[in-house]
Amino acid sequence: MGDARIIPFDGSAGASRGSAGRGARRPGSRGTRSEAVSAGSNARHARDEQAIDEAEDTEDAVPVRESVPRRATRNTRRGPVRAVGAADEAGAAGDGPAGAQARPRSAGFGRLAGALAGVVGGAARGLADGLAGPGWEDKAADGLAFVRRRITGDYEVDEFGFDPELTDALIMSILRPLYDKYFRVEVRGLEHVPDEGGALIVANHSGTLPLDALMTQVAVHDHHPGARNLRLLGADLVFQLPLVGQLARKSGHTLACHADAERLLRQGELVGVWPEGFKGLGKPFKDRYKLQRFGRGGFVSAALRTGVPIVPCAIVGAEEIYPMIGNFRTLARLLGLPYFPVTPTFPLLGPIGLVPLPTRWHIEFGEPIRTDAYPAQTADDPMVVFNLTDEVRETIQHTIYRVLMQRRSVFF
Repeated sequence: MGDARIIPFDGSAGASRGSAGRGARRPGSRGTRSEAVSAGSNARHARDEQAIDEAEDTEDAVPVRESVPRRATRNTRRGPVRAVGAADEAGAAGDGPAGAQARPRSAGFGRLAGALAGVVGGAARGLADGLAGPGWEDKAADGLAFVRRRITGDYEVDEFGFDPELTDALIMSILRPLYDKYFRVEVRGLEHVPDEGGALIVANHSGTLPLDALMTQVAVHDHHPGARNLRLLGADLVFQLPLVGQLARKSGHTLACHADAERLLRQGELVGVWPEGFKGLGKPFKDRYKLQRFGRGGFVSAALRTGVPIVPCAIVGAEEIYPMIGNFRTLARLLGLPYFPVTPTFPLLGPIGLVPLPTRWHIEFGEPIRTDAYPAQTADDPMVVFNLTDEVRETIQHTIYRVLMQRRSVFF
């Protein structure tokens, strides 16, 4: 009895005995140690979490960043709890990968579309500059303004039907490539053409079609310092042709008669006349560069009455564009034409035969012949008119011979 131990009676012991009595494990069993280990682990985990929470409250962020991976790993195993670190804060601010993922995809597509639009726009602008040349935007704006004025009728036409705006914008634009690129016209002596006031330009005529008159008009318009408009005197047939007659009027041409010529000269216009007429245009190729008769000198009478100078003009190169080797006179009479030409290419090749040969042209203006020294009544004197007409004709013929001797080739 002396060796007996006294076991105090408390609630825990009673609970142990009660549990043992209901089949619970005894204190010394393995299950009891496992629960103890789990309890210890939970206690350590609680202490770790408390330490981390205390460290997060401090101003020093280094311990927090060092403890985040361990905490994150542990919490990943335990459940959906996720630690918030520096990377997440950067992503929330939009500076890291998370921020990039948070941006809407439409913004990225908008930047890509803008870049593609810039590339396409730059390419289109470069292509337009290459095709139309620099400053094509201004040219397009001028073209639209021109169309608007034509539709609204906001343009001027003189008493002869001359439309300066249409001539500059359309007709000269069509003729200029022929002048510069196809016939490669070389012009000399434009200093003899007056800068202002009336003057009469007299030139030789050739080439089957009156292209020489049109090229002379371009030469004066584009290369004269005053950019003057040359008003051409044309035959009746020109104004009887559909569309051709309207365009001739719009470009400043008028009927070759004394009344119209004198009225233009008195208004200070620059007038061009080709006295050979159809005799010069329709002469055979074997008679090339041999001037035909200048008529009765009506152009001299007009110059004498108005007192304007006469400027001789020689054109070399037009004789070879349509070498006329024959003439269908019967067919010409049936069609009401002065001649029906036969060339090496027309009518054998059909419409292709209407393409002129690309000869090289030379246009030279001579020194003006003054008429203001003559009295006005000499315009009715046949001898004075004949002498001046012959002087003009001989001047043009000698100039043609000189240019032909200086010419190296028909085409180059």
